[in-house]
Amino acid sequence: MEVNQTAFVSPTANAPYSFAQPLPFIERILDQVNFWSICLTLLLLAVTYDQFSYKYQKHGIVGPAWKMPFIGPFLESMRPDFRKYQAKWDSGELSCVSVFHKFVIIASTRDMARKIFNSPAYVKPCVVDAAYKLLRPTNWVFLDGKAHVDYRKGLNGLFTRQALEMYLPGQEEVYDKYFKEFVRISQEEAQGQPKAFMPVFRELMCAVSCRTFVGHYMSEKVVKKIAHDYYLITAALELVNFPIILPFTKSWYGKKAADMVLDEFAKCSAKAKVRMAAGGDVTCIMDAWIKQMQDSTKYRERIAKGEEVDASEKPPQLLRDFTDWEISQTIFTFLFASQDATSSACTWLFQLMSDRPEWLNKVREENLRLRGGDRNARFTMDLLESMVATRAVVKETLRYRPPVIMVPYLVKKDFPVTSNFTAKKGQMIIPSVWPATHDAEAYPDPHSYDPERWITGNADEQVKNWLVFGTGPHYCLGQTYAQMNLIAMIGKASMFLDWKHHPTEQSEEIEVFATLFPKDHCKLVFTDRDE
Repeated sequence: MEVNQTAFVSPTANAPYSFAQPLPFIERILDQVNFWSICLTLLLLAVTYDQFSYKYQKHGIVGPAWKMPFIGPFLESMRPDFRKYQAKWDSGELSCVSVFHKFVIIASTRDMARKIFNSPAYVKPCVVDAAYKLLRPTNWVFLDGKAHVDYRKGLNGLFTRQALEMYLPGQEEVYDKYFKEFVRISQEEAQGQPKAFMPVFRELMCAVSCRTFVGHYMSEKVVKKIAHDYYLITAALELVNFPIILPFTKSWYGKKAADMVLDEFAKCSAKAKVRMAAGGDVTCIMDAWIKQMQDSTKYRERIAKGEEVDASEKPPQLLRDFTDWEISQTIFTFLFASQDATSSACTWLFQLMSDRPEWLNKVREENLRLRGGDRNARFTMDLLESMVATRAVVKETLRYRPPVIMVPYLVKKDFPVTSNFTAKKGQMIIPSVWPATHDAEAYPDPHSYDPERWITGNADEQVKNWLVFGTGPHYCLGQTYAQMNLIAMIGKASMFLDWKHHPTEQSEEIEVFATLFPKDHCKLVFTDRDE
């Protein structure tokens, strides 16, 4: 019997294939997907992440409710406003901002600032992102532990009283030259009219620093170039800057200037090593440091030969030999620490003394009296240390207008700053100096310039508030040098120069350019002072 094959065919065998169709709204979305919509979606996700990351990091401290996407207050920080810094300090013990990828915590109170300064296990100096590129990441100021100690034990000896006295002739030589230049600029270039002297003071302080640090190994032409180009380095090292070195940005120009300075200091080091090996006299910091190295090498060689060396012949510190490049980087940090800070203090000193002639007269009288009436008597440490009024005006200037108002640190590991807030590894935390030096409990009427507080008052007892040079393991090595330098400068100027300040509406307003300056850049006229 023949089988009917068609009887076994599925009734759906010839039916057309059918798939589930997408829902209408999904279909519409997929139809609209293109390159730009994907980019917009990713951007929105990135902005959302950036905002929530900021909110999460600021939990528990004062700060803007929201962050401008990605850049934060970067554009605002291109022209720093001192009043906004004050607002941050007044807003609470801890406050914050977030710029680009960096979350920044600002500590306002004296005790909080001291806690950060004294917590090397949690933080290390970082200055700003660009500093690693300009100063170099191998620079001693960025090192920790034994590597840092190896440098510091040799550098401490460069700022002893005995060492500082050896540098005085070079410093006085620079002052003699530049005080004549002040008068020439006022009378010949400015024709007796007021001129902004802040740039001239910056050159003066650069010349003094270079002569102190590297003696006569550097020509005056190079000193002038460094003084001019250091503006570029300062601009590149502003607290907030573009995080990547791109051509023709501030960081790019600053890097080029830093390369030049490092190269010049390395040349000086090579010359100093030859001169010190030949038995030359120590006249600058570089000489003194290299002589310590060479003395240490000679001592080790004698010991290695089996000689019995008397203990009195052992160098105070046994140092390793540092390369010209290592020495150059270190001297550059001295210039970095001194240039802007002393330029600021110098500018304010000349302005404040002119505006307060009673104190200028006290300084002048003291300097002449201690020299026995001979204004040509040269600097000595005994002379500088005996100046009561001159020291008071310098100390009060540093308190009243502290050159460095904040010191950036990098958090190395999670740091329990308070019981309610922990700074996370990689964040920046900044102890502030200004609030401590303007604390009414430590310095009554803190916003008035009153040198008398250092003579008959108890200002010297307020050591916890005196954060002008920092505190803790990374305190400023050159604090005595800086103060003696300023005492010497204003004391000598008082005897040889007369100057008149021409105030403007901006004379008392503060400009922040790494350090603090009068906004009008201190308009003065200098004349020679007869004996």
